[in-house]
Amino acid sequence: MAMTTLEILRNSLIDKIIATNNEKLLSAIANIFESTQSEKKVQLSSEQIEMLMMSENDIKCGNLISEDDLIKTDSECSLKSFLDRDCNKTKKLYF
Repeated sequence: MAMTTLEILRNSLIDKIIATNNEKLLSAIANIFESTQSEKKVQLSSEQIEMLMMSENDIKCGNLISEDDLIKTDSECSLKSFLDRDCNKTKKLYF
């Protein structure tokens, strides 16, 4: 039976780990394993999954905006909102 790429890689790493006397290398490898094993999986709600699927669809359909355009649009909307507000409804504070 032929070995898979994963099995070949795993066996190769095991052989190298067994053969080395480099304590710093072994410590680094141990740290890599510890850091990857401690990662927690996030449980997504059905709404979050739906939003991610909608985002994926937007990407596939090309419904994208650059960060620069987003900042420009946001700035324009904020300025318009500021200029359009009803000044009579704002309260003035006196100190």
